[in-house]
Parts: sequence; C-alpha cells; structure tokens
Amino acid sequence: MSIKIEDQNKEMSLIKHKQDWEELGNTDPFWAILTDKRRQFGKWDIDEFFLTGDQEIGKVMQSALRLGYPPRRELALDFGCGLGRLTRALANYFQQCYGVDISESMIVQAKELNRHIQNCKFILNTAGHLQIFPDNYFDMIYTNIVLQHLPNQSIIKSYIFEFIRTLKKDGVFVFQLPSYIPIKNRLQPRRRLYALLKILGFNTKFLYEKLGLNPIRMNFIPEDKVVIFLKANGAKILEIQEDLHKTRSIQSRIYYVTK
Repeated sequence: MSIKIEDQNKEMSLIKHKQDWEELGNTDPFWAILTDKRRQFGKWDIDEFFLTGDQEIGKVMQSALRLGYPPRRELALDFGCGLGRLTRALANYFQQCYGVDISESMIVQAKELNRHIQNCKFILNTAGHLQIFPDNYFDMIYTNIVLQHLPNQSIIKSYIFEFIRTLKKDGVFVFQLPSYIPIKNRLQPRRRLYALLKILGFNTKFLYEKLGLNPIRMNFIPEDKVVIFLKANGAKILEIQEDLHKTRSIQSRIYYVTK
C-alpha cells in the first residue's frame, strides 16, 4: 500500500512540475532556461543564448575527453533540454542527439528553433522514468540546471538511476546538482506565493510580469549521499568538480560518471 501511495505522490508531483514548466515555456522560455536578470522578460538574444550552449558543451567535452570518455560518439542525451540550447551544441560532437523535456511548450519551440539541425531529435517525456530508451543506449548523458528544479530528492534519484541504466558500459554521464542550500534559501517564498495566487485565480502573466513571481523551485542532495547512491547503483565516479556558477550561499557539484 505504501508503495502505491508513494507512486501516486510522485505522479502528482510530476503533474504539477509539468504544469509549472508549461507556464514558464509560454511566458519567458529563454529566461526560464538561463535566469539572467538582465535577460528577463524576453530580452535574451537568440544567437547569444545558443552560443552559451556551445561554450558550455565545449568545456564539458574537454573534461570528458581528458578523462578518456566516451570512446564512441554515436548517441547523446540532453535531459531537461528546454529549447535545445545544449542539444544543439552536443550535435557538433555526436551522430545523434536526443533532447528530452517534460514541457510540451518547450519541446514545440525546440523543434522549431533547431529545425535546420538534422541530428537533433526532441521528445516529450512526462513519466518519472526513461523507459522510452533501452538499457546501455547512450554514449553520453548530460543534464545541467535541471535536476535541482525537480520536486524532491526521491524523483531526482529515480532519474539518476535511469541515467545509469541507459548509459553504455563505457559511456559518460555528466550532471550538475546542488550539494547544499541554506535553510533561508529553502523557504522560497516567491514560489510559494506564486502557487497560492494561482489557486486564487490570478493570471500567470500578471504574476510573472507585474509581481515578479515564478514557480521555479530549488532542491539539493549532499555530495556524500550522491556518491553513495551512484556506487550502490553500479556507477563509477570519474571526477567531481565544484560548480563555478554557484552563488555565495548555494554549493553545487558537477559529477562525471561511467559504469
């Protein structure tokens, strides 16, 4: 009975998560992906936005290749792809790149923005797993600024398990995840007020543009617990880097993993 209740809670959390990101995808999608205050309210230049993806993946590939992975460059996965900022960049290194996201509004825009790139495929996935992909499938899996926005640690771990399952034996899985968020930052009053006012019937655009509210949440898992979980599920840690894009109070890590 407890397992069924847990599954139901997980499903309800993901339904709410999907709703939040549909709203973000329809309101200010570029900013929702890269939350730069200077670029809020539709101020991102599209070319500049995608250039950040090229620069990010360039650095990630340098680190991965320094570690000797992946030996092949056939299939890559960009989880939480949004508008395809990183999927497009990965396409420069792999034969086929899959971008997966829970938001249909993001996926629709990703397909349009990247329609000229033949080796990018964008897929909507609303489930708490990746059963759309078989075991030992990807040469590289990458996800950044995504897991931290999931509803809870249990859901984060369930996706990490799926990444390990779908990763090839000699593939590389690279992911970013906060390792510590101070208690004062865990309260997230703007997100909570957004949710309350939505229930009371306030318009999404009004809440975002006039009140400066949004539904983006932040979660974390301590580094030692991530390490234990990875090892318990057959993963081998190649390197753990400090995430240089962290804030003064929030600590974050980038994990390079194989199996």
